[in-house]
Amino acid sequence: MVGFSSVIRALGLALVGSMHPRMLWLSFRPFLMAAVFWGVLLWFAWSPALDYLRIFLSASIFTSWIEHALAWLGIEGSQTWLAPLFFIMLLMPVAAISLLLVIAFTTVPAIVNSVTEQPAYANLALPIGTRLFGGFFSGLVYTLWSSLICLVLVFLTLPIWWIPPLFAILPPLLWGWLTMRLMTYDVLAKHASTAERHAILEKYHWSLLVMGILAGLLGVVPSFFWATSVLALVLFPFVSFVALWVYSIIFVFAALWFSHFLLQALIELRSTSTVDVIEHDPLHG
Repeated sequence: MVGFSSVIRALGLALVGSMHPRMLWLSFRPFLMAAVFWGVLLWFAWSPALDYLRIFLSASIFTSWIEHALAWLGIEGSQTWLAPLFFIMLLMPVAAISLLLVIAFTTVPAIVNSVTEQPAYANLALPIGTRLFGGFFSGLVYTLWSSLICLVLVFLTLPIWWIPPLFAILPPLLWGWLTMRLMTYDVLAKHASTAERHAILEKYHWSLLVMGILAGLLGVVPSFFWATSVLALVLFPFVSFVALWVYSIIFVFAALWFSHFLLQALIELRSTSTVDVIEHDPLHG
């Protein structure tokens, strides 16, 4: 079972698994944590942030042209909604990445453990003393570094997100790249050696990237809603919290998808590979 058939198999299992009550709870728990954090932050920062943005948008040579262009087009009163719109545009990518971080640390390990309890993955145990590539601190550094790169790319490309057809291309690529990196690391962290991880990434690189991009396309749905609907301004922060929960469900589904795919790939690698995939910890012989 290789490539496309493995992706479809994992997709079907993820769709079924994501409807399980335990998975629904695992999607709600990180959303609740992120919602409380951002809700408290917005309670204190909303008004000051809008005041600062209004000044910045009017005074900065980089953004003052926006109000002039809207006035030239006959769109009056842009000062009342332009600053909230910009604030939402800046906030939602940061909130979505923070939610993905919470899920990576608090939810993905539980999802992987749940998947490995299934009979199909009963033969994943490694010999005693095998050195796994993933540790807590290395995982922390890897996750934060990947998220920082994605966040920088988001802010660098944000001004052109609303230029057709880039809105349908850039966000899925960014979310897909980050999802692929975090999921492949977290799923294999406690079940594969360094050599095994490298072998899987080399063999299934394009399949994993396609899976990440497709997961990123699902993430565009809430992004498109808050970016284009007037309700994002009228009902904010309610709309933003709904979008965060949709993000959470998508991320949990992606974790299930990557778990089934990568764990099956790991089983097949061990059964067919001639490469020495077992690395022993010298402290244990």
